[in-house]
Amino acid sequence: MMANPLTLERLRALPLPMPEEGGKEQRGTALVLGGTTEVPGAAFLAGVAALRAGAGRLRIATVRSVAISMALAVPEARVVGLAETEGGEIDPAEAETRVLALAERCQAVLIGPGLSAGTATDALSVSLLSGRPAASFVLDAGAIPGLADHAAAVRACGGRAVITPHAGEMARLLKIERNAVETDPLAAALRAADLLECVVIMKGAESWIVNPAGERWLYSGGGVGLATSGSGDALSGILAGLLARGADAMTAALWGVHLHGEAGRRLADRVGPIGFLAREIAAEVPAILRDVVRAATRARA
Repeated sequence: MMANPLTLERLRALPLPMPEEGGKEQRGTALVLGGTTEVPGAAFLAGVAALRAGAGRLRIATVRSVAISMALAVPEARVVGLAETEGGEIDPAEAETRVLALAERCQAVLIGPGLSAGTATDALSVSLLSGRPAASFVLDAGAIPGLADHAAAVRACGGRAVITPHAGEMARLLKIERNAVETDPLAAALRAADLLECVVIMKGAESWIVNPAGERWLYSGGGVGLATSGSGDALSGILAGLLARGADAMTAALWGVHLHGEAGRRLADRVGPIGFLAREIAAEVPAILRDVVRAATRARA
């Protein structure tokens, strides 16, 4: 099967759900579960990006010691502080109580920004995947490496999950050498999509987006400036926002990668090819979406 080049022209055949007149509930609610005492900013970046991508409401669940600071930094969000382990991670015991209750009525759930890979994060992921089967999921960062041991929980989502590994995370997920992933990232992405029955965004200088049916798209834009700390958190938040609005997993993945890449391109033009910050990526998204709508309107006129 040939790869589809991911371009705006091709994306126009896969339009995003457009908000109608009404309340914020119509654009859905996104939940971001992430952040630790050492990396609280990852949940911040992802949460802001979800709102910038159009989610109507945002909830952030993070470690209790940073919750007040998070609430002040993102006043648009409902922030819930969770018990934490001695290492500053979210206590997995919270998953079956407070986090599941928080996830009720959320259309999209993002798990992983800032979380470390390991049994605690795996427990959080499995609890939410099992407890909110009707939601769409983004699994990022520390939530990815352990998924092979819990593949049934991801498969139970019925194709409503997206994972966003870089080469190192993919290697741990598939239990292969990183060099093997870097040599053939498409093969790794297809293998993961088949294993988990989900959409896979294989991040890199070029990004592959694939699904279990074998559909494959290649994105070559964005630029080197997007290879910066926190950029992946912005991408995962954009995805969560699009899913909250009602996009299916593949449509959200394709548009999310394009929006993230186009934001990088615009920042490179304005700021410089490197040196812009991940916190600046999300602010570009509304204008990119506006320009897409305006161009489509002109084309129909």
